[in-house]
Amino acid sequence: MQENPITSLRSAAYRIRRYALQMGAVQGQGYIGQALGMADILAVAYRHALSYRADDPQWEGRDRFLLSHGHYAIALYAALLEAGILPETELETYGSDDSRLPMSGMATYTPGMEMSGGSLGQGLIIAVGMALGMRQKNNPAFVYNSMSDGELDEGSTWEAALSASHFGLGNIINLVDINNQQADGPSGKMLGFEPLAEKWTSFGWFVQRVDGNDLAAVRKAFDTARNHSKAQPRVILFDTLMGKGVPFLEQRDKNHFIRVDAEEWQQAIDFLDNNYQRDNK
Repeated sequence: MQENPITSLRSAAYRIRRYALQMGAVQGQGYIGQALGMADILAVAYRHALSYRADDPQWEGRDRFLLSHGHYAIALYAALLEAGILPETELETYGSDDSRLPMSGMATYTPGMEMSGGSLGQGLIIAVGMALGMRQKNNPAFVYNSMSDGELDEGSTWEAALSASHFGLGNIINLVDINNQQADGPSGKMLGFEPLAEKWTSFGWFVQRVDGNDLAAVRKAFDTARNHSKAQPRVILFDTLMGKGVPFLEQRDKNHFIRVDAEEWQQAIDFLDNNYQRDNK
């Protein structure tokens, strides 16, 4: 009997969250709230939407997945582990000297990492260049750019958005994680960005806004973006909950960068495991 696709994606999201927590425990700190919040999106990306070859990360026909918010690297590493692009044996090296898993994303170190992130607001610019080049080469692959809501504060993001629309880049799918948290406080208070869907629409993009922690809605949004028939860039605005899946992390007032005691990492993992086993009896 074939497994329900949402059940399969839920299992993938569980493993991505668990991998992220295991890596966080290695250093005792990290951008775990973002990884837990984005796990459902990454599960759909790597287990449903993206075209790639786990044993050949540089395959020319692959979809490109850019991590503009380089500090989310722990989230992408967890997804690359789930996808089989990275071996699970490297998990314990996270953030260590000579590791292929540095705390901020580095394309030169990590298989499956398409860009070096850190300076925010650069991913969509790179995506535009990649998409133009791929169109010139008649490469039908998509360029996905994953970015944070904090990057909406960057003028470069909107310049790139104008360019993508101007060139009719239907091979770009931009993913915006709206968790409403930045290092200095709530994103909307740092620089208000609503009404966000209307802004992207006015820039000529095909826009969807969904609950980023609803696997069925996320899956449908990816499919709709890929199948959109017009020659225009596509953006999916994902409302996510920081720390999703671990109640004591969900409830923290400030969880942009988390430091917790060793026993709390294990408590978080135990909670995930118990919930997963309960739901899959």
